[in-house]
Parts: sequence; structure tokens; C-alpha cells
Amino acid sequence: MPPTKQEIYLKELQNYCWDNGFNPEPMRNERLAFFAHLVAEKNKTINLISRKDVESIIENHIFISAYITKFLPEKVTRFLDIGTGGGFPGIPLAIMRPELRGVLADSTGKKIEAVKEFIDKLKLSNAVAENARVESPEFIEKYRGTFDLIVSRAVVPIIILFRYALPLMKEKAFIVARKGGDLGEEVQKAELKYKSCIKKSTVYELAYKPTNIRNKKGKKLVVIELQK
Repeated sequence: MPPTKQEIYLKELQNYCWDNGFNPEPMRNERLAFFAHLVAEKNKTINLISRKDVESIIENHIFISAYITKFLPEKVTRFLDIGTGGGFPGIPLAIMRPELRGVLADSTGKKIEAVKEFIDKLKLSNAVAENARVESPEFIEKYRGTFDLIVSRAVVPIIILFRYALPLMKEKAFIVARKGGDLGEEVQKAELKYKSCIKKSTVYELAYKPTNIRNKKGKKLVVIELQK
């Protein structure tokens, strides 16, 4: 009997993890593979990820979202995923770090309905999805001063992420954004404007075997520690 799509996803994910000395608990990998299957199926009717990207869902979405947990600070408790889309990186983060509680926000209702379905099917008790703009007065009123970790697969400039994050963060917090390309100018602009509340900023090269050795794909993670 041929392997199911989910079994194929699990094997591919395990190979990426093993190649990179990254060893999530087996149950977490199984949930991540199940999540990949859910996204791929839902993507047939709702555009959660690009259609051509479905074949690379493990590398480009599941593995990389799980892998960035290696770079997250330990002593955080509540996260906000801004512009979660199909649940990235928020759902893999909630799977990998079950001690965290997270809010996954997106302004597109169809995507959030899909994310709610994924959370339910994955039985994730530590994540909720919100159909909202994080800069709206209603969202700020509900979550003011709540989060010590703001994550995003940042399609917006880092300086905008700061603007979104500041009303919603605790006294101390981290912004963690996965981005591509040359970030020098973007980080510099944010550092100039928000100099008084930045304690530390680091850009990590997200190189991994076997398909992104020496980070030829230019995947980066910006981690910025803030204090109000």
C-alpha cells in the first residue's frame, strides 16, 4: 500500500530535522505533518499559500516555521502572530512550544476561518485565531500590554511592525520577523526611529541542509529585544 500524503510529509520533515541536528519530539513532528496535510487540502479552495508552493510546503512553510523556534527567547509566555495567513508561523510555534499561548491575527476572514479549523483539528488549546487588524482600536483595547513575543512572516517593513507591536506588548518583549533580502537599511530605519526602546537586535542567517546551504536562498530572522 503506497504511503499517504501525510506520511510523505512526515518523512520529508524528519529528514530536514535530522540533517540539521534539530530534534523535535516525534508527536510534534506528526502534528506538523498533519498540519501540512490540512493546509495543502484547504489550499485547493482557499489561497493560503501560493499554488506552486504546495509541493515545497514542508521546506518553505512547515520546517522553517518550526526551525525558527531554535532562535526564540526562552522566557516568553504569550505571542502574537501578525498576518498569520494560513497559520504561519503561529501554528508550528504553538505546536513546538506548547507552554506558550498565542493569538494568530489576520484581516482576511476566509483565512482566519481556515486557521480556526486547523486549530480545532490539531486540538491546539494554546492558540486562538482573530479576524482583525492589529492596529485597530478594538484589537488594541482587547490586547493592550499582553504580549512578550510578536512574530511575523513580515510582508510589512520592520518599522511598521514596531508601530503595531508597541501598544500590544508588555514592558519587555521581542519582535521576531522572518524576512528575505538585504535587511540593512530596513533594520537601520527602525533602529533610528525606535532607538530608545531597542535593547538589542540580531539578524540570523537561516541556512539549513541540504537545500539552503550557506543560505543561498537569503532567508533571515530578525530578533529585536524591546523595553518600553
